[in-house]
Amino acid sequence: MTTSAPGRVHDAHRHLGVLPAHPFYGGPPVNPDTTARATIDQLVADLDREGTERALVIPNYGVPDPTASFALNELVVEAAQRDDRIRAGLWTSPRPQDAVATEEALALAGEDGVAALKLSFLLGGGVDDPACRPQLDAVFAAARQHDLVVHVHTSPGAASDLDQVGRLVDRYADDVAVHLVHMGGGMSGHIKLIGSRFFDWVAAGKRVYTDTSWAIGFAPRWFATEIERRGTGADRVLFASDQPWGDFEGEYARLLAATGGGELADLFFRRNFESLHGS
Repeated sequence: MTTSAPGRVHDAHRHLGVLPAHPFYGGPPVNPDTTARATIDQLVADLDREGTERALVIPNYGVPDPTASFALNELVVEAAQRDDRIRAGLWTSPRPQDAVATEEALALAGEDGVAALKLSFLLGGGVDDPACRPQLDAVFAAARQHDLVVHVHTSPGAASDLDQVGRLVDRYADDVAVHLVHMGGGMSGHIKLIGSRFFDWVAAGKRVYTDTSWAIGFAPRWFATEIERRGTGADRVLFASDQPWGDFEGEYARLLAATGGGELADLFFRRNFESLHGS
């Protein structure tokens, strides 16, 4: 199959904002996200340089203090309202200690340009933790009310493992779109998701979506092969750069090679975003 670049590219998951330096893993304070952008103008310049026509933009996160990410919610809403190429995703938290901040974030859910709510268990909490259930119910209720997509980080092990995060799909995805960021996150997650669970959820009528950011090399190609073999799921996968934690050029090249161009590439790079977030 001849590989041809899609005419237009939409990015379903990237971040805005600069975080404070942090001593990760016992080392000195560092800022590993070297391409983080502090301003809307810098973000727009990146979109122009890349040729990215549409983007879902979420507050940057990664340091243990979530207040930095909550503080960026108004910035991403402002970005979406300033430039109609941009959709905003709001940072939320399942942790009970963040309940007030999450309530304040959800008060923005009806603002023009907001398209998603972001959840991550990297900073604590758990899908089945009773103390987290009120926040989780509130996030999904807001998504249901405003027809938003809930983005959930996936990575191997602990509370972000697909075994855990998949319960959110079981619990909420009958009537709320759930986007599993990073396609299960790593070897075990890819195999769990692509091997059966993703297709089982689609067959069961769940509103489940994913992207190929951070994916191990074999996984996007296997996913594309399974979608074509099974004849289902082509409308549920999106391109995402995860800038500044991902790499736009690398993510783009890998997914283009996996799809081989043509119809599947057009769906992943453009049309699925338009269907999910509006054209």
